[in-house]
Amino acid sequence: MAVARHLLWAVCVLRVALATVYFQEEFLDGERWRNRWVQSANDSQFGHFRLSSGKFYGHKEKDKVFLFEGLQTTQNGRFYAISARFKPFSNKGKTLVIQYTVKHEQKMDCGGGYIKVFPADVDQKNLSGKSQYYIMFGPDICGFDIKKVHVILHFKNQYHSNKKPIRCKVDGFTHLYTLILRPDLTYEVRIDGQGIESGSIEYDWNLTSLKKMDKTSAESKDWKQEEEDKLQDWEKHFLDASKPSDWNSELDGEWQAHMLQKPPYQDGLKPEGIDKDVWLHQKMKNTNYLTEYDLSEFENIGAIGLELWQVRSGTIFDNFLITDDEEYAENFGKATWGETKGPEREMDAIQAKEEVKKAREEDEEELLMGKFDGNQNNFRRFHRRDEL
Repeated sequence: MAVARHLLWAVCVLRVALATVYFQEEFLDGERWRNRWVQSANDSQFGHFRLSSGKFYGHKEKDKVFLFEGLQTTQNGRFYAISARFKPFSNKGKTLVIQYTVKHEQKMDCGGGYIKVFPADVDQKNLSGKSQYYIMFGPDICGFDIKKVHVILHFKNQYHSNKKPIRCKVDGFTHLYTLILRPDLTYEVRIDGQGIESGSIEYDWNLTSLKKMDKTSAESKDWKQEEEDKLQDWEKHFLDASKPSDWNSELDGEWQAHMLQKPPYQDGLKPEGIDKDVWLHQKMKNTNYLTEYDLSEFENIGAIGLELWQVRSGTIFDNFLITDDEEYAENFGKATWGETKGPEREMDAIQAKEEVKKAREEDEEELLMGKFDGNQNNFRRFHRRDEL
């Protein structure tokens, strides 16, 4: 296991030369994570996080325990708000990959397991549900009805959710969640390295109508301006710009060009025989409106955080990654979650067997104690009869 992990990390190291890693967090330095993550003080009732590997977490190999710790919620019935900052960047023209692991060890009944990506100017100390974010991604569970993966994008001052239902994992094991936004306006959601949903950002977020509405509005303005320009150009084509040679500005006043006789304006008709010097206005076609809007481009990405509610605490968040390289993210997932998923389930199975064994032993002990008490009572009754 250790050799395989080192090989995978070697691949990641080689790949990092090609990839840009904007943020990566594995909590490998103990309590120093508190220097990087800021707990919001917006509400004194916000729940607190601790570093934990959970109740089942790894595998014993040659007497060595592999521990992989993450941020764990600790208080029931609380809102949580915590974030980490990194160097701001824009994903314009680049792929954006957001990835992390989440483990609902407490068997989540109602609460969030999603993350949020924020602008660089987010106020970390006052982070709350009102803080503007760019992207919200991850599982949300509540009762029997809500078991979904949120993918919410901020566009034109509004939040837009993916219209396709994406079901999340509901067991108590660690799962790897990956969101990929590509510059060609396609996306993909992966869970545990497997593609779960994909498609067009434009259509799967119902942004087509907004795009068309803005484009139509822009085109309408452009057409109106173009027609006005044409009419003005037509008028200016027929200005008599030649000032008489004997014109005296002091005696005759300022020269004003007179209109030549012209035909009525017709679209597409061009005046003939007019000297090019009379052309006083150059028609400029307005092409400022966008044919493609920045549906998944964010100019000032600079923070990642957890802002959520949980009825029952115990969720563990780990292996955060933001990069522009899909292959690097895949290798990183294999080197982290990929190395712990099997041992985690093995440890859980071992613990489950031990719990069953312990419960059986306790039942047998209670049964034996019951029989012993019964025998004692019979002995007392028999002894009393002898005394009588």
